[in-house]
Amino acid sequence: MDGAGESRLGGGDGHGSVGVQIRQTRRLPDFLQSVNLKYVKLGYHYVISNLLTLCLLPLAVVISVQASQTNPDDLRHLWIHLQYNLVSIITCSAILVFGLTVYVMTRPRPVYLVDFSCYLPPDHLKAPFSRFMDHSRLTGDFEDSALEFQRKILERSGLGEDTYVPEGMHHVPPRISMAAAREEAEQVMFGALDSLFANANVNPKEIGILVVNCSLFNPTPSLSAMIVNKYKLRGNIRSYNLGGMGCSAGVIAVDLAKDMLLVHRKTYAVVVSTENITQNWYFGNNKAMLIPNCLFRVGGSAVLLSNKSSDKRRSKYRLSHVVRTHRGADDKAFRCVYQEQDDTGRTGVSLSKDLMAIAGETLKTNITTLGPLVLPISEQILFFTTLVVKKLFNGKVKPYIPDFKLAFEHFCIHAGGRAVIDELEKNLQLSPVHVEASRMTLHRFGNTSSSSIWYELAYTEAKGRMRRGNRVWQIAFGSGFKCNSAVWEALRNVKPSKNSPWEDCIDKYPVTLSY
Repeated sequence: MDGAGESRLGGGDGHGSVGVQIRQTRRLPDFLQSVNLKYVKLGYHYVISNLLTLCLLPLAVVISVQASQTNPDDLRHLWIHLQYNLVSIITCSAILVFGLTVYVMTRPRPVYLVDFSCYLPPDHLKAPFSRFMDHSRLTGDFEDSALEFQRKILERSGLGEDTYVPEGMHHVPPRISMAAAREEAEQVMFGALDSLFANANVNPKEIGILVVNCSLFNPTPSLSAMIVNKYKLRGNIRSYNLGGMGCSAGVIAVDLAKDMLLVHRKTYAVVVSTENITQNWYFGNNKAMLIPNCLFRVGGSAVLLSNKSSDKRRSKYRLSHVVRTHRGADDKAFRCVYQEQDDTGRTGVSLSKDLMAIAGETLKTNITTLGPLVLPISEQILFFTTLVVKKLFNGKVKPYIPDFKLAFEHFCIHAGGRAVIDELEKNLQLSPVHVEASRMTLHRFGNTSSSSIWYELAYTEAKGRMRRGNRVWQIAFGSGFKCNSAVWEALRNVKPSKNSPWEDCIDKYPVTLSY
């Protein structure tokens, strides 16, 4: 078969009949059309991405041919010409040297990620669904409808049976004292930092910058002061404590550390990201405020950054870009994640029904800024052309969604919940393998707030997928409402560090999820 059918129409007498032959063209199957479109697009990206090379190649051939025909007399005449234009040559050389010097002196210093670690809680803090529901029932604070609501949320959340809640929540009644909250913070932060300092072989007294972020627990002295006291950090350390900035605060903390490293030469910065659950569990019956109980779990990370050129060889990644988007000027966005009291005076964090729509709009703004920094020129041309056509000719033309898979090999999407991951997978047209790290982190550890993107990066390393030159996009959402992105480039084939949170279970993943 050649893809066409034939039929004949003719006279019925069989003598000298005239026949009309009709060729019926068959459509290619849909999957063949998609394959053809895929290869056309790949060819387009190859041509555009290598356009300069393709244009310079004929020029290089012409220059080579001309050079091969040059004789000694031509070289002698060139030398004489240069001697008569010595002043011009010296002037041009001086301008070139001056320009290169200014460029070298003013270019941003690279920021390296030497290593990072994520806290792995002990097994006795695990909270399987049955224990979670039993303890919720035994507290006596929840109505039957609230208990049933939490059960349904758990079943559909994407969390597994091995997530962790703090020590105080395993007691009946729960221990929600200041001492219990401090104990949770110390276990998480010090556990992550002990592992980081051991793996990176760094003396804590070498740390010049410390940034800690935790939204809902801000005691006095601060969490950063607790770390300074524990590790006896030097007296002139520049320490910062970020509070109330939500699940995207980890990227904000990295951005602050980066800015400090650009100012202070030859030093280390440590970024600690965590959230505290002990004093922020909701014991009421408002359904919008019950959801965080079902999603948030114990976790934390510690990241070691450096601006020392000598650390490049042993570092894992180089920071390429940080893009931050804040929609706090919009009232709906400002209140979509909001800590408040319910009608009975119980405090909790309320999640608005508009949350996903607001997250989508904030993401759109963020990637509009990020796109020109990371996307190949071929994608930028397609996006700009579609935008112009939509504005000038047809408002109904669907906007072109850039293919971010051409810019990044790995995606660390904040594991805020199944709906967040589903929405980004759909909107960014990602494949299941691109969101695997996010889904598995949500399943194994739950929503660990601002540290979740580091558990996801640790998952990618544990799977042995990180190769030299690979680019990673960390993207997180947080109250305010904010969407923040960090882009890293792998400096080598990265192996997981010792005491990785996935060390004892990576062979079991990925698991099949059923909702």
